[in-house]
Amino acid sequence: MTAPTLFRRLLRGLLLLPLLALGGCGTVVLNASGDIARQQGQLIVVATVLMLLIIVPVIVLTFVFAWRYRAANTQADYRPDWDHSTQLELVIWAAPLLIIIALGAVTWISTHTLDPYRPLSRLDAQRPLPAGTQPLVVEVVAMDWKWLFLYPEQGIATVNELAAPVDRPIRFHITSTSVMNSFFVPALAGQIYAMPGMQTQLHAVINRAGVYDGFSANFSGDGFSQMRFRFHGLSDADFAQWVARARADGGTLDRGVYLQLERPSAREPVRRFGRVDPALYHAILNRCVEPGKMCMHQMMAIDAAGGLGLAGAAARSDGGWRLAELGAGGALGDAPRRVGPFVQGLCTPQNTLGAAALAEAPGPATGADSAAPIGPLSLATEPASRLP
Repeated sequence: MTAPTLFRRLLRGLLLLPLLALGGCGTVVLNASGDIARQQGQLIVVATVLMLLIIVPVIVLTFVFAWRYRAANTQADYRPDWDHSTQLELVIWAAPLLIIIALGAVTWISTHTLDPYRPLSRLDAQRPLPAGTQPLVVEVVAMDWKWLFLYPEQGIATVNELAAPVDRPIRFHITSTSVMNSFFVPALAGQIYAMPGMQTQLHAVINRAGVYDGFSANFSGDGFSQMRFRFHGLSDADFAQWVARARADGGTLDRGVYLQLERPSAREPVRRFGRVDPALYHAILNRCVEPGKMCMHQMMAIDAAGGLGLAGAAARSDGGWRLAELGAGGALGDAPRRVGPFVQGLCTPQNTLGAAALAEAPGPATGADSAAPIGPLSLATEPASRLP
């Protein structure tokens, strides 16, 4: 066997090694059952092919040059004074530049098209989204080390089990209880981070019925490797039955039960809750599930009005607050409505508990409308029934 023949066979063997290594891997990302994940898989293929247009020729030419200009080949052209070629410079710079331009264009378009916050405009490549289609809303909470899924429309919740109808858009609201995490169902869409005190979103759709793996894609502690769940793509009838079973078999998920569930645990079995406190997710997001704890949106409302200094407290004591920001009823985003004083007492060196009303605040609320001090801060709001 001649040396060139042996070299070609060795090269072919080396090229086949990656295929053998991939033999045990699944290709769910490149053959996804959800339209968003399928488009992301196509983007990976396009980007890889564009980059291989440079990588493969460079690798091949490396071996070709090494073989052709080896010391034993006395027939090769030898030019010790050669140092420049305009044609070669054009190829070396133009080809990568064109590929970078193509990659940039594809990435720019795909980044906006596949924005996880962007509502879907189609079910798949052949079917646009029918007018008036309402998405299924699922509220996702990453816990230590399990997943909680709340369905506000259905009034149910599950632990480590997610289900959705085929060909119905899904809008995920995602948050976390303690540490940063990542929600990932490869067959459905790309991973989305979950962070405590913050909400991220994901719009997706599943196009084929089946059972798919979901897991955390961000290390979050001891139980991270067991932080897995199953995602069920169901027909409309099967999804209705799944919801009915959850309502019939599950208990009630209120704040007390949630605080027990929030404790760190791994390998948590599937659990279902047929009744859910409708304000629970809002309390989880604002980190105020525990009784007597101020919510983050209330803290931000205080900061927006000037903070906890005496001047800020005085500015808040004359009303003009939004009812929803105070948590005295209503919903977030309500039109501004005047309420009574918010800050009733504030810590000072002479008054460490903030029990007395602020002398600097004009006309603080007193009497039955005043709230008891909560730590260094006491809140006072007029009852909703007395608001104009």
